[in-house]
Amino acid sequence: EVQLVESGGGLVQPGGSLRLSCRFSGHISSEYWMGWFRQAPGKEREGVAAKIIGGDITVYADSVKGRFTISQDNAKNTLYLQMNSLKPDDTAMYYCAAHSLGHPLSKEYNYWGQGTQVTVSS
Repeated sequence: EVQLVESGGGLVQPGGSLRLSCRFSGHISSEYWMGWFRQAPGKEREGVAAKIIGGDITVYADSVKGRFTISQDNAKNTLYLQMNSLKPDDTAMYYCAAHSLGHPLSKEYNYWGQGTQVTVSS
């Protein structure tokens, strides 16, 4: 059973930074993609960033390229999302996901965390 637990969300001013963490447990194959998604009220869940666990291949949504960075620490079984230059439009619940069944930024993932709230406001 794969479990994903997100943390690191909070309230931040526009232009600020946050780092989200996703601690994972269970069988995560090196062939799996893991990703970060977000969902704002009244909007569909959208893919933000994803990386393959066994390598350095990453993909990003156009809206976050150059501002967000996805990374992992294998020793800590943790996936990160470093978010810089945050904007009010980045406000959303952020979710970690594992084992993509399709495109890594699509919602077709087998495992999901419970989410962590990010609010960007002055």
